[in-house]
Amino acid sequence: MSEPGIREANSADVPILLTLIRELAEYERLSHEVVATDELLAAQLFGPERVAHALIAEQGVDVSGFALYFFTFSTFLGRPGLYLEDLFVRPAWRSQGVGRALLGALAARAVARGCGRMEWAVLNWNESAIRFYRSLGARPQDEWTVYRLTRPAIAALNSTARLQHVPPSRP
Repeated sequence: MSEPGIREANSADVPILLTLIRELAEYERLSHEVVATDELLAAQLFGPERVAHALIAEQGVDVSGFALYFFTFSTFLGRPGLYLEDLFVRPAWRSQGVGRALLGALAARAVARGCGRMEWAVLNWNESAIRFYRSLGARPQDEWTVYRLTRPAIAALNSTARLQHVPPSRP
């Protein structure tokens, strides 16, 4: 089996990215949470205020997986970080180096950007992913708990905010 080709996604990849996102959601038993559309992905990944990036893994003409990531910032390190939002390898291509190749490509981007860390979350029940990540040297951060506000909670918090509206910053 040959090494997968890894490339930056482009706007023509939006339909396949959405398909892969839906496949990931099905695998994670979260299909009911997918509300992304081609239009939303195109705007967020390739629009003027791009907030994330994606890599596509290919085996010949077949798309075997993807990684979606964005950059964060660590105040303690004084450096950016790379946050891996999603990594998905289609079942037919698992255990063939696709995930490692995608993570290697992300590591190259992290090094080029001077990142102090790469981070991601994994579902507690996904033992195969946990074993894979540990084999790469990744370790869980047990001292931190992830918190999340959903859109309704954000709206509710916003409605009670006492500060004057501050327009979003522009890059």
